[in-house]
Amino acid sequence: MSGERWLVVGLGNPGPKYAGNRHNVGFMVVDELAAQRGERWRSHKAHAEVVETRLGNVPVVLAKPRSYMNLSGGPVANLCSFYKVPVERVVVVHDELDIPFASLKLKRGGGSAGHNGLRSVTASLDSPDYVRVRVGIGRPPGRMDAASFVLRDFSTVERRELDVHVARAADAVETVVTAGLEKAQLVYHTAA
Repeated sequence: MSGERWLVVGLGNPGPKYAGNRHNVGFMVVDELAAQRGERWRSHKAHAEVVETRLGNVPVVLAKPRSYMNLSGGPVANLCSFYKVPVERVVVVHDELDIPFASLKLKRGGGSAGHNGLRSVTASLDSPDYVRVRVGIGRPPGRMDAASFVLRDFSTVERRELDVHVARAADAVETVVTAGLEKAQLVYHTAA
């Protein structure tokens, strides 16, 4: 297991306009993993920013697609092809409306639950069988449209806990890669 490369993709929208949005929590998690290792992002021809590093002693490519969320699949598929990473060793970190803020769920496979980034990744990989680290952002208040909610920044109250939440999700990713999904689920999976 230690010699086989993994691809860990954070989903989000590129650019400073979106940096603090709930939809960008996937970017925040891979940024945390890169920062913990003192790594810098570099541009890749697959239309993504990448960091080649290790989690534990496992080689990993951290990635942030430079496309918008709804078109994330192309860069993910291109990176899988370039680095020869099979879908079984792909981890996608994304925001999840159906999980309360500060909660985590981890699973392999499944549907997109209306998440256009996941829909794009699944279509481009021609498989849903990648690992998902689902970072809870909660439901929109009242009758707010979900699309508007995910494109808003975290609230002042949420921002007080956000760093801890992001660091915990980063630890969950590292556990998936170094010890396996089941172990990570036991440690980090939050009961609903």
